[in-house]
Amino acid sequence: MSFLQTLLAFAVALGTLIVIHELGHYLVARWCGVKVLRFSVGMGQVVWSRRFGPDQTEWAVSALPLGGYVKMLDGREQDLHGLPESDLKREFTRQNVWKRIAIVAAGPLANFLLAILLFAGLYMHGVDEPSTLLAPPAADTVAATVGIQGGDQVVAINGQPVRGWSELRWALIQSVVDKQGARLDIERQGEGRRQLDLPASAFSSLSLEGDVPTALGIAVARPPALVGRVMAEGAGARAGLRSGDLIQRVDGVAVADGLAFIDAVRKAPGRSLHIEGRRAGQLFALELTPDAETDAKGGQPVTVGKIKVEVPMAPDMITVTSAPAQALEKAVRKVWETSVLTVKMIGKMITGEASWRNVTGPITIADYAGQTSRIGAVSYLQFIAFISISLGVMNLLPIPVLDGGHLLYYSLEVLTGRPVSERFADLAQRLGVGLLVALMVLAVFNDLARLL
Repeated sequence: MSFLQTLLAFAVALGTLIVIHELGHYLVARWCGVKVLRFSVGMGQVVWSRRFGPDQTEWAVSALPLGGYVKMLDGREQDLHGLPESDLKREFTRQNVWKRIAIVAAGPLANFLLAILLFAGLYMHGVDEPSTLLAPPAADTVAATVGIQGGDQVVAINGQPVRGWSELRWALIQSVVDKQGARLDIERQGEGRRQLDLPASAFSSLSLEGDVPTALGIAVARPPALVGRVMAEGAGARAGLRSGDLIQRVDGVAVADGLAFIDAVRKAPGRSLHIEGRRAGQLFALELTPDAETDAKGGQPVTVGKIKVEVPMAPDMITVTSAPAQALEKAVRKVWETSVLTVKMIGKMITGEASWRNVTGPITIADYAGQTSRIGAVSYLQFIAFISISLGVMNLLPIPVLDGGHLLYYSLEVLTGRPVSERFADLAQRLGVGLLVALMVLAVFNDLARLL
């Protein structure tokens, strides 16, 4: 069932992005007066088609689902002999260079527009996410070194307000890419607002492959280790734990929150733990021996400790909502920043500053599609928005075969006053195909490496 949901979520996301991209080309081509012969979702052999409209454009579904295309009347691909003058005037290459630029650029721009609309809609609807309330940092982390304490609330980074955990994390990721420091404005209970600086050296050695906030020692605050329901047959009940007990120390080590207590229990299968805490305002202590059980989650089965006690772990959640004008402004900024970050990452991979393992392919995208669809509609729509941005950026890269390659040709035509030679275009086309095949092989290899 999970596999089918992943497959369906991937198909819906990919199909939507392809249709939107090609609709951009199609609508602007029609607006510029170019005759469109076929609109295809998928590549290769046509498996289904119907003709509609005054031009009897063929709307088709083709065999290979990874892509799509808009086929226009084009003398480089079709024989134009015998066509009436009215059709010849609508042939693609006979349009002025600015119309050709508009038609080619419309596909990626449609993807950016889709992302803007999705983000704006989500911001207006409201997104539930953890607040920026921080947990106590580990002693050996950068966060602890600069003076961050448990209970601190981050309200801005580098002068930009942050209202939720996703905005905080995004700002820190940008600092990693730019190799710059980050200034945090925090609210500390009883002390008001203060500024703490994370130095550039803290970001220079970090990798985007890991969790950036965690690597810095910044983690979302979680509720204290307060015991909830105690199951009668579990180790917790046998040891004497009761609902409402507040766990403060395990084997003499302070317990920061419920997650820390659960982690301590899981690491002690069959081993006695000395528990200290408060019950109805009074101190108490007891010995607790977690049952050893096999946990098969995440691949290899491992033996962990379990006590069959409910302990809250969910962080403090907030709903971040925006008015329509603010939501649209935030969405435009989000798409722009994500696009710039993507381009910077591509540049760093080319120069060797970032790993080529960051290149992902259809297997990883399908996996994320399935995961986000299971979380909920908001996460799934955010995923589609990010993939739409990536598709737009990738298509604008100056690689022959892609839209960006054609835009490069037309830009040269604007500068020189004449189109590039067919011989040059053919050679560049071959190189572009080879580069795309190499990138696809690398992406699939990285996907398989992640799975294994």
